[in-house]
Amino acid sequence: MTGAVGFVTWDDERPSGGTTYNRELVAALRAAGTEVAVRALPGSWPQPSREETDRLARALTDHPVAIVDGIVASGAPDALARAVAAGHAVLVLVHMATADEVGLDPDERDRRERTERQALHAATTVIATSRTAAADLTRRHDLDDVRLARPGMRRGAVAVGSDPPRLLALGTLSPTKDQATFVRALGLLRDLPWTARLIGPHDAVPEYATDLATLVGESALGDRVSLPGPRTGADLEDEWHAADLLVLSSRTETYGLVVAEALAHGVPAVVSAGTGAVEALGDPGPDGHLPGCAVAPGDAVALAAVLRRWLTDPSLRTALRRSARDRRQRLPGWDTTAAVVADLLAEVSSRPGAGR
Repeated sequence: MTGAVGFVTWDDERPSGGTTYNRELVAALRAAGTEVAVRALPGSWPQPSREETDRLARALTDHPVAIVDGIVASGAPDALARAVAAGHAVLVLVHMATADEVGLDPDERDRRERTERQALHAATTVIATSRTAAADLTRRHDLDDVRLARPGMRRGAVAVGSDPPRLLALGTLSPTKDQATFVRALGLLRDLPWTARLIGPHDAVPEYATDLATLVGESALGDRVSLPGPRTGADLEDEWHAADLLVLSSRTETYGLVVAEALAHGVPAVVSAGTGAVEALGDPGPDGHLPGCAVAPGDAVALAAVLRRWLTDPSLRTALRRSARDRRQRLPGWDTTAAVVADLLAEVSSRPGAGR
């Protein structure tokens, strides 16, 4: 058994808020002096095979203390329970409640809800990435003490935008992210100048990506809406550089790390009301404006109305851009997130029997 903190996650490296959070947290913990051993497990999480569950069990017993990504932990509550009973501390980091994925059949949704509840009750500590998520997990699973470790952010270069204005959607093409509502809203704005980029992996829900491309064509938007796939590194920075507005039309969001990423580039955002993405917008700036606004999820007409106002009101665009740039200066770094998690690691390590 190694003394390093284990960080157990899925080996799915498709770009997402969860994979970004994990990568940045591990880097910040290491930079602060915490030894971290990453264990990226293959498998069909959160629906693991017996072999995959056994692999998780071994990973947990290799470390006195381990952080486990919620998508892995929720699929194998018995492995967590055995590790904790044997004296290992297991902290579950929940990026999204697995039963909230849109499009699940009722039996699978119920199974995910049940096994996630069992896993979180078996864990030593549960960590949520937003106040919204912490409150939801507390209510949903009858938990007593969900801890909060909100994402940090790296400030990027301030976006310069495009002419005509460029709207950006960034996330896996899926029913949960619901880019279709965004496309339907754009179909109501053909009379105005704009372009849109819907960036994200196509292979998570291939049939949805195919249907979305069909919808773009049927809406006669093929010359203005592009679906280029995922972007990372310098290519993603180029996308932010040219963006004027982020549109996040998700049906559900724990936090919406992409919103913070937009603000880190001085780009305002339109997000789904009633989700954690509203929390990610933060507080109003000195002028009283939020760096964006919220629209009811799934309502293409309401989203189109908000976008029409933004496209036709230069003073609104200026105010939101100014607020986003102000918020950019106040975003916490990943060192802040790492400090919170390091305190939790020290707390669980000091409990009687931990790591025995």
